[in-house]
Formats: sequence, C-alpha cells, structure tokens
Amino acid sequence: MENVLQKSLRSLLEYSHKKYKNNKFLQFIDGPGYTFGSFYEKVKEVATTLSQYGIKKGDRVGLISQNMPNWGAAYFASTAFGSISVPMLPDFSESEIKHILKHSEAKALFVSKRLFSKIKQKAIDRLSLIISIDDWSILKGEKVENPEPLCSEDDIQSDELAAIIYTSGTTGSSKGVMLSHRNLCANLYAAQELRPSYEWDKWLSILPLSHTLEQSLSLLLPMLGGSQVFYMEKAPTPTMLLKSMQQVKPTTMLSVPLIIEKVYRSAVLPKFTKSKVMKSAYSFPPTRKLLNRVAGKKLMEQFGGNIRFFGIGGAKLDRTVEQFLLEAKFPYAIGYGLTETSPLIAGAIPSMVRLGSTGPIVHGVTAKLLDQNEEGIGEIVVKGDNVMMGYYKNPEATAAAFTEDGWFRTKDLGCFDKDGWLYIKGRASTTIIGPSGENIYPEDIETIINSHEYVSESLVTKRKGKLTALVHFDTEKLKSWWDSATNEWKEEYSEKLENLKKELLDYVNEKVSKFSKVSEIDVQKEEFEKTATKKIKRFLYTKDEDSDINRKS
Repeated sequence: MENVLQKSLRSLLEYSHKKYKNNKFLQFIDGPGYTFGSFYEKVKEVATTLSQYGIKKGDRVGLISQNMPNWGAAYFASTAFGSISVPMLPDFSESEIKHILKHSEAKALFVSKRLFSKIKQKAIDRLSLIISIDDWSILKGEKVENPEPLCSEDDIQSDELAAIIYTSGTTGSSKGVMLSHRNLCANLYAAQELRPSYEWDKWLSILPLSHTLEQSLSLLLPMLGGSQVFYMEKAPTPTMLLKSMQQVKPTTMLSVPLIIEKVYRSAVLPKFTKSKVMKSAYSFPPTRKLLNRVAGKKLMEQFGGNIRFFGIGGAKLDRTVEQFLLEAKFPYAIGYGLTETSPLIAGAIPSMVRLGSTGPIVHGVTAKLLDQNEEGIGEIVVKGDNVMMGYYKNPEATAAAFTEDGWFRTKDLGCFDKDGWLYIKGRASTTIIGPSGENIYPEDIETIINSHEYVSESLVTKRKGKLTALVHFDTEKLKSWWDSATNEWKEEYSEKLENLKKELLDYVNEKVSKFSKVSEIDVQKEEFEKTATKKIKRFLYTKDEDSDINRKS
C-alpha cells in the first residue's frame, strides 16, 4: 500500500480494482452505482472516449457537477490517464466558470444537465469536447483520425500535475491551485495513518466533491480502503440529511461547522432552554454534562446509530457546540488544512479530541510559527509533500505564498500546546489591531456571539475605530416570538429588537477582554454569503473597515 501512495492516482486506481473488485463502491442512496470493478471499467471507457476526441496527456479537462457516482469516474478518467482535471464548485457563478475555463485553457468539459445552463456560449465555442456526466453522451465534439494511445501506469509520474483546483476563498480572490499526484497521494497517506478507511465503512458524502476536503477524504480515502460511498440525489437539507442517515446508517462522514451548529441550535438547545427550570439546570455544569450525554445518544440515533467518525473542517467550530459534542461523547473530530495543502495539515480522531484544538500535525507534514507574539501566537507555515506546486499561471502569487526558505504560508494564526496540538486563532488578514497595539481575533468574539440563543451567525469588524458586530438573528425564533406576541408588542417591535441588541452586547462584553469589547450591534437581515465550506465571505462585509487592520501577506 505504501508503494501505491508514493506513485500516482493511476496506481491507486489499479490497486483498488485488484484488491476490492467485487466490493460496492460509489452509489446513489436509492439508485444505481459502481462496484470497484465496474468503476474501473467505466473509467477506462471514458478515458478512451477522451482520447478518441483528441484529448491528450497534459490537456486540461473541466468538471462541473453536483455529487454523483459518475463524478469520480470523470475525475479519474482525466487524472489517471495523463490529462489534468479542473473541478469547479457547483455554486460558482456563470462568469466564474467562464473565467476558469478560459484561464485553465480547458479543452474538454464534463458537465451535468442540472448545471449546463451555467456554461456561457463563448465558453462552449472555445471547448472542443463537452460530455454529459449524467449519461456520458457527447454534447459537442468530433472524433480525431489518429488518437494517441492511453497512458500506461508507468507513464504517469508522481511529480506531474494531476488537478487544478480554483479556490472560493473568504478574500474574494480565486486562484488555480496546482496539485500533483505526489501532493494528493501524500495527503492520502497522512489521512490513512490518522483514521484508516475500512471495507466495512459506509461513507455519506454531502460536501461538494469539487472541494479538496471532500475529494481527498471522501473519494480517495474510501477508494484506498475498499469502502462504500453514498450520494444524495437531492440537496442535503436538514430534513433530507436526517432521512438519508437513517437509510444509509453511515459509519463515516465529513461536515462543516455550520451544519452541526444548526443541528445543535435547532434540535438540541431548544429542549434545554424551553423553560426557566430547564434553562437553570442546563447552566449548572454537572447537570449540563448529564443532559448533553442523553442528547448525544439521541443524536447518534438520528444520525443512523453507526457513526464512528464525524469529521469537521473548513472553518472554526463554535466552542459551545464543540463542548456539547465532547460532553455528549459524540464521535467527532476536527481537522485543519487548505486547498494548497491537499488539504490536511492537522487532525485528530474521536478518541483523542481536545476542546478548541484541531489536533496534532499529521504524518509527513512539518509545521512551525512565524513572528510569534508574547502569547505564543504566530502565523502557521508548513512543509511537506502535500504542499502545492504553486498557483497556475500566477508566479507572483506563488512566490508570495512561500517564505524565502521554502515554507508555505497558510496566513492562519495559531499556537501549539506543550504536546504539539494546534489551536487556530484566526486569519492573519482579519486580525484587528487594538488601541494599544494588542491583537484582537474576530473569530474568538464571533464564537461567543454565536452562542447566544437568538443568534444564527455573526461577523466582527472595525468601523470608525470601534468594534462592530454584524449579526444575523435566528429568523425562526424571531418569527415564533412575533407570532405569539400581542398587537401591542408588535407595535413596539423596533424597541424590542433594540433591547435584544443591548442584551447581546452585555452578553458578549461580559465574556471578552477589555480590548475585545463590542461597541455596536448591526443587524444583518439576510444570511451572510458563504464559500463552499460555509465560511463567510468576509471581504463582502468589511470594505469600509479602517485601514489599521493587520493584513499580513
């Protein structure tokens, strides 16, 4: 197995086919799918089609589709046979897709019928081949007379480019991250060392496969372990997700903080705050732990009863929610990484979690902190075979992403405890400099704000020299509040909302340092716009910030 992980995705394809040929692999919950054997044959068939229509080694092949079994087949038909996959997030706009196809110089495109309308005519005209990923029909293209033979396993070198992943970051700048076969295989080895995937594992894949987290850990890792992966045909709404969990009874799945935070606030917390007696009991630590343990057992049942690993990544998890998961003995674990690191940098397993930590640095990665302050907090920089080749056609950004001695700059701030466990404090670019030069981390304040029972999400910024919290209140709770109110109360709605804002200010400022006290609550009526991993696109809401934000590069 180790030799496989030192080679390429083609080697992974060959290994999984030989070892798990008859095992079920990718499938819809209520529909068709692939065994490892039929998956291998379909990948070869689609790769042959690419060759017949003139796609050669080194050509870029776009891929835009919702999650489905055919997604993996399209991805491997490209990467395992010498061409370069360019996966795109389903929620990318038409203009973003057009830009990516042009910038990557893609010659071919796999696209689902659901998303084909996003492809502009200019992009269609530029492409030589378009294939429907739903049924493999040719939407555009002509066969060539003398197609090049398919690449063999020996033709694919570990240092060759496998995929270009265009990020959808919180800063608004989308760059093409170049990941080699070595990058992806090194990360796969680290993941296998941390939490192996087994033949008896059932994965429920709900995050976009075009994102590196889901791609690497919910496709490549199950492939290595011979596991079964299930996809939902419809969007993973809370209701559909719980139904799917009951059907699949997954052992393993990945999520982002927003999903589990919504579950906690909508299904768990209301039961503990529905009366003054319950609220008082829940505020007493020994009673809270007991209640959380009972709630944890019910949550396990709702999730199908077989969860052994519930991985959370992509953004910082609310501390209150994590405390619940820990006390509930729910088998969660937090990971940390970036697209540029394929993605894992640090991670834990359920039996070894620590509140607030992402876990130790994973196998094959070296990390250290730059420019540490008196609290031991500094910028996280890393080295390892998992670190990207660079940004596609962007040498300036590539150079800026590394130190002079070759360390990749994550632009995340963190610190280590005495055992080497990593704690993320926030982004260097979002750190606010206080009046006396102290560092203020908005993410820490947001965690406290979000723990308030009437808050859905928040963003802390600096305006006119003062800390301001943009807050989106829980609309369902406010609606029920409104519906049950008297006409007199409704006439005083604005006043009541102002009182709620004052209550929230007191709630937050009692829990933060004197340097981190919030001066104003600004109500955000709509949900914040987010990236694929449900991180708020901060740049959309901080344009009028003071210039004294610490923007390290």
